[in-house]
Amino acid sequence: MTTNNSTILDNKDHLLRIIDFVLSQSKKMGATDAEADIGAGIGLSANVRKGVIDKLEYENEKGLSITLYINGKKGSASSSDFSDNALKNTVEAAFNIAKHASHDKHAGLVEKKLMAKNIADLNLYHPCHISPETAINLAIECEQSAFDCDKRITNSDGSIVSTFSGINIYGNTNDFINGWRWSSHMIECTVIAEDNSGMQRDGWYSKTCDFDDLQSIKDIGKEATRRATTRLGARKLSTCEVPVIFEAPVASGLFSAFITAISGASLYRRASFLLDKKDKQVFANHINISENPHLKKALGSAPFDNDGVATKKRTLINEGILEDYVLSGYSARKLGLQTTGNAGGVHNLIVKPNKKNLDDIIVEMNKGLLITDMIGFGVNQITGDYSRGASGFWIENGEIAYPVEEITIAGNLTEMYKNIICIGNDVDQRGNILTGSVMIDKMIVAGK
Repeated sequence: MTTNNSTILDNKDHLLRIIDFVLSQSKKMGATDAEADIGAGIGLSANVRKGVIDKLEYENEKGLSITLYINGKKGSASSSDFSDNALKNTVEAAFNIAKHASHDKHAGLVEKKLMAKNIADLNLYHPCHISPETAINLAIECEQSAFDCDKRITNSDGSIVSTFSGINIYGNTNDFINGWRWSSHMIECTVIAEDNSGMQRDGWYSKTCDFDDLQSIKDIGKEATRRATTRLGARKLSTCEVPVIFEAPVASGLFSAFITAISGASLYRRASFLLDKKDKQVFANHINISENPHLKKALGSAPFDNDGVATKKRTLINEGILEDYVLSGYSARKLGLQTTGNAGGVHNLIVKPNKKNLDDIIVEMNKGLLITDMIGFGVNQITGDYSRGASGFWIENGEIAYPVEEITIAGNLTEMYKNIICIGNDVDQRGNILTGSVMIDKMIVAGK
């Protein structure tokens, strides 16, 4: 694959100068402080269905946002026009908004001493320039590989090949301006299987920051076929209370709810089921969760957060005990604490696995439910009540017995976290939450 050397991504110095320009304009206009960021990137996406191009998109985007402060009053504006006049107008718009805003004693920049220094290269930038024809052909090949695997694959919801390369630049009037380039590439295939029992839909995808690290076309198509065909003949269950395994790709949702619950905005609004739980038992005592923003080539890595604060490796859960929150500069001030470098969220949340793979966990469970797909979002962040539609497989005698569908699983996250039996080593690397499959001791499964 060859790189494209004629894009905005190669003009980092120019983008740094733009940030410096709008910050200077903000100060000249009378702002106490200001911060600005630029996001820009190029991408290509080819979507085919049944061997025919369905949609071809080319992205070439850029945008700047500026936030300035006038003694505790805040105003923000944005622009996709980087001309001098447009940038001046954007600063003026933000200034006028700030003049009429309500005073907030917590608004403002993070202290200068906390700004990131010695920005590390995390190997996140692997641009890939492929022609539309190549992208289309790869998508067709991926979809066809699924059709070739099994005659029960009778239809397709499409196959997608996408590639995107971007740059993030952030600066503020604490003399901080920096940024990094990044890339994200994906191949996805979704197919429909059919037999006498009916039809089932499922798929698979691979996503990495380096195109060369993606799973092979054949492997993606094969896995999409396997997942769709094994769902054929799905049954309904009678309501029961049983152990439940969340397969790794859906298990991340359990920990996404955890992060929301310990995030600053939820805490200072007192809208969290984990309120006042720091230094207390939150998970089973064998659970350890950390954040590592500096993993090389990881999709969630970042050298600094949206406040310009240096990110760092740290522990959130140690042997089940909550050791720290997830705070931005603003939420930390609201709570009377210090930022944890998480403006914009966590960076590579790592749920430490044990040595068992998914098959081992199924054997250990013996009888219960394996969840492979979920529907809707049913989490009450205030109470922790959890209820979601699901489908998957019924387990008997440590083996998959048959597929199940049209069920609802229910529980409360405060109890579910403490009842986690094990975390599998089948870690899903395709996102910002890195976890294997999760087995919970018991949950209510509502069926027919």
